Amino acid sequence: MAKAVKMADIAKAMGVSTVTVSKALSDQKGVSEELRAKIKEKAEQMGYKTASERYRERAEGSLSHTFGVIVSDRYLARYESFYWNLYQEVATAALRQGSFTMLEVLSAQDEEEQVMPRLIREKKAEGLIIIGNLCKEYLEKLIGQVNMPFILLDFSDPNGIYDAVISNGYFGMYRMTNYLFGMGHKKIAFVGNVFFTDSITDRFFGYAKALGEHGIAVNREWVIQDRNAETGRSDENFEWKLPGEMPTAFVCNNDVAAATLVDFLEQEGYRVPQDISVVGYDNYQPPGLCDVRITTYEVDMREMARQTVRNMIRKISGEPYRRGVIIVDGKIIYKDSVCRAYP
Repeated sequence: MAKAVKMADIAKAMGVSTVTVSKALSDQKGVSEELRAKIKEKAEQMGYKTASERYRERAEGSLSHTFGVIVSDRYLARYESFYWNLYQEVATAALRQGSFTMLEVLSAQDEEEQVMPRLIREKKAEGLIIIGNLCKEYLEKLIGQVNMPFILLDFSDPNGIYDAVISNGYFGMYRMTNYLFGMGHKKIAFVGNVFFTDSITDRFFGYAKALGEHGIAVNREWVIQDRNAETGRSDENFEWKLPGEMPTAFVCNNDVAAATLVDFLEQEGYRVPQDISVVGYDNYQPPGLCDVRITTYEVDMREMARQTVRNMIRKISGEPYRRGVIIVDGKIIYKDSVCRAYP
């Protein structure tokens, strides 16, 4: 596949800035007519195509991009299907733009031994999408070796340096916790290993903000783990541990945790929602885990995928795009797992 000519390539050939090229090609002010004509002539000679031209060619099947997508297998455990769905949304969004995706799943051993993805080693893709946070050392090495555009999906780096698309976990969980307060609950626990991923951390602090605004301090006994702290898996070598004093409601960092918690609570003799209310996050409840339809905060996976693919195409093509961290809002989906609490 021939490498797409970028505005930066034209700018280098002409000895001007990329901004000047952009203005000239889009007929904006700030460029003389003489220079504009020379830039357009050079662009044509080099085979540069505008975004609309590339889109039309992709629709006609004459041009396509190939994206590599990597995800850790710990996010694809028995019930962790949210990331499968997110990947499918990315693949669908890419196809709509005449592009293709290749998925590579990283094993725990790959991360531990810092084995770089095959699609990077073999240079099979033009861009890379990383779904879900990887261990710190591996991610640092990966980013240091990637020689192609990349975007982080459903997480961001601590300093916000790299382009990323995330859901609004902080505000989403703040709203979910406030919803429980509105239903009369004051004894509310959080379910999730707080610092295991950035998204769980964001959701915990959204929960803590809601508690603080109601004059309630975080009770550490009511911060419940939902996975093995070492492996990150919830389906292997993990057992639920309930606090001595039970809350009246649990706010869970995802729907898998919420559903498995409901099942465990029912095994312990509690009724949901009659005795204890439970809410989740994601709006992806795997079938077969529990019979209760869980109230949740819906993540707009389709919009996250659309933003990611759109920015990736623009990055590859050298077009202007929205840099930094893009936060995609969601909404509360009311179902059957919450009852009003009475004094």
